[in-house]
Amino acid sequence: MEIVKELKTYTEDNTNGVKIWFKAARVIDFPENGGACVKYKGLQIAVFNFSRRKEWYACQNLCPHKMQMVLSRGMIGSTTGEPKVACPFHKKTFSLQTGNCLNAEEENISIFPVKVEDGFVYIGFTR
Repeated sequence: MEIVKELKTYTEDNTNGVKIWFKAARVIDFPENGGACVKYKGLQIAVFNFSRRKEWYACQNLCPHKMQMVLSRGMIGSTTGEPKVACPFHKKTFSLQTGNCLNAEEENISIFPVKVEDGFVYIGFTR
């Protein structure tokens, strides 16, 4: 039950719109074509600078496969045009647009909207 409880802490209902834009860090603090982890209210959030696509993504850092905080260190790429991240340990891949697991029957991950303004990266939350 503890695993389910931990996964639920990341559940976001982004259908209601962003209420809080959290100023995560400067753009230059994130590696190009890679990720880094930031904390928001006790949650670890993986933020990806997908510079090859000129896009930014954010998701929970917690990989649901083995419950490890590792997704920010995963490899990013794309499958049929859909951006994804692969867990660095077990290679489970997740869509950075929908959070769906793309290559296994695993729990989906939570994703969060991202915007870049005035050299800073912001992550959107509903709570």
